[in-house]
Amino acid sequence: MTLIASADAARVNRRRGTAADGVTFWHTLYLGTTRYNMAPGTPDPAPDALFPMAFLVEQDPGSTANAHYHQQDQFQLVVGGHAMLGLHEVRPVTVHFTGAHTSYGPIRASQDEGVWYFTLRNGFDPGARFMSMPENRVALRTIKDRKHRESVAGPLAPPTTPSETLLGPDSDGMTAWRYNVAAGETITGPDPANGRGQYWVVTDGTLTRDNESLPKLSCVFVYPDDAPFEAAAGPDGTEVIVMQFPLHKTH
Repeated sequence: MTLIASADAARVNRRRGTAADGVTFWHTLYLGTTRYNMAPGTPDPAPDALFPMAFLVEQDPGSTANAHYHQQDQFQLVVGGHAMLGLHEVRPVTVHFTGAHTSYGPIRASQDEGVWYFTLRNGFDPGARFMSMPENRVALRTIKDRKHRESVAGPLAPPTTPSETLLGPDSDGMTAWRYNVAAGETITGPDPANGRGQYWVVTDGTLTRDNESLPKLSCVFVYPDDAPFEAAAGPDGTEVIVMQFPLHKTH
């Protein structure tokens, strides 16, 4: 069943957070759970289970999130401020994909604005493994057939076509698209069976589905066995980024 998280509804989950490397930020949970809001003693979901996790990070101005990796495939979508993500300058809108156990970063937030980005996963992740910790570097080297997998699209220019492919399509289904839809027009997404879950994020305007209005920074997760997601643009049109995970976890 497709999951929908309106930006307005998610706003009540906004909390301060501090990562293990000391970086500080605002954290807004949209879907699933993270270690910042799990009750003590709650068991982690199985790492191979399909488990959507979506949250918005507002990283503080001038802060640096050190290079790290996760146990899950991940999309990040930059929607505010600006930063250097490794060697890439990122601003709205930038799409970043990393495979499981691929180290990336650091994320150096700008001094004036900081940087805002969605973190989007289709499996549970207990938190960042920082490369500054020797035990994490050792653990990374023990993973067989590990390959570094990272893709970046953006910062994107204003859209000039109704749809465009931003990343991929890769042979395993990893793809990202952008849709630019005029007011009142309907959008039908790609077949979710071609990947292991899709995220839709409204980056401008509003999206309407079943009489529910989804404003900018709203988020949707479409399961692989769902029908293609269909919605209409609101009265001011909409811009939507759609991100599809590989059929199988990268590592």
